[in-house]
Amino acid sequence: MVKENLLIKNILRGAIQKVATGPEFSKNISEEDSYNSMLNILDNDADSVQAAIYLIAMRMKRETMDENIGSLKALIDKSNIITANVDELLDVAEPYNGFLRNTPLSAFLPAVFSAIGIPCVTHGVEMVGPKFGLTTKKILKTAGINVDKSMQEASDCLSNKDIGWAYIDQEKFCKPLYDLVDLRTRMVKRTILTTIEVLVGPIRAKNKTHLLTGYVHAAYPPVYSNLAKVAGFDTAVLVKGVEGGVSPALRGDGKVFYYSGNNELQETKFDPKSISIEQNMRAVPLPNLDKQEGVKLDEISSDINVEDFSAKTSEIGIEALNGKDGPAKDTLIYTGALTLSIIKNISFNEAASQIKKAINSGKAKDFFYNSI
Repeated sequence: MVKENLLIKNILRGAIQKVATGPEFSKNISEEDSYNSMLNILDNDADSVQAAIYLIAMRMKRETMDENIGSLKALIDKSNIITANVDELLDVAEPYNGFLRNTPLSAFLPAVFSAIGIPCVTHGVEMVGPKFGLTTKKILKTAGINVDKSMQEASDCLSNKDIGWAYIDQEKFCKPLYDLVDLRTRMVKRTILTTIEVLVGPIRAKNKTHLLTGYVHAAYPPVYSNLAKVAGFDTAVLVKGVEGGVSPALRGDGKVFYYSGNNELQETKFDPKSISIEQNMRAVPLPNLDKQEGVKLDEISSDINVEDFSAKTSEIGIEALNGKDGPAKDTLIYTGALTLSIIKNISFNEAASQIKKAINSGKAKDFFYNSI
């Protein structure tokens, strides 16, 4: 047993020697080595210094596809992934480190989809560095939604036709990864974990599980597409979203990459004006927010009072579900319509009509509060 433990610890040591030797001499590692190295970290067989060196060195070197795949497989193998009693499911995967430059509305999307008969799950953490932005969990918690459901409770909500959506916390489905939040906070820079944690897919459907996530940089859609297939998603909708989220800018065409089934990755664009959305702003602007003294440490962090931000975002989102016209409601319609048109293979206009009806009828609001 002692020899086996030593070999396990030497896996990460050997990986560090390859990936952390500087810009000219750092080497890539295999999928197997990246898998075992990540397991080493998740199993707490590596001390925090070694884990931090490895993760930062990988980031500076730039992760290869094999390294991304190996790391993602390790997260999946250490996660408690279950199948809900539903035929179809949409997984809304927003960045776990949240938002600071616009008012995010995606926390209200699952209720919109459940209102049109598509069960929807979303997931995350309350706060994680280096960004410490406003997260889905924080918004839902502020709105009075139970964000501490067990995996089974979340699954039961998805199969309940009067609810049809749920939030599940990372602590519930991948405790080893959740336990790295403090380390990630102290590391300052984002790591491979930021990229792959949204792709775990904690709850799946019996037949088809769709992924909705966002990206910023042009190189990422093929990366996310390959990783989504490795994770087992039947469909992936990858939106060039504001601040890396799932919602496209309200003005101009929305760029989306997607695959369905065994098809190759495709690119398409959506014109918001074609569904009567005409906004001069890119996204819902930040509300007037209180500031906090002594919390802005660098250009990444912010002095925004996140509690105040959460309360005002919750209010804006609920107003949108109540049918109040404006950029918040338009964001839900636009994001919902482009996603629905792809996963159901229907026209953008027909999809928008269904989303608008779910909101304007009050059904989406009812489904939102049914999850309390």
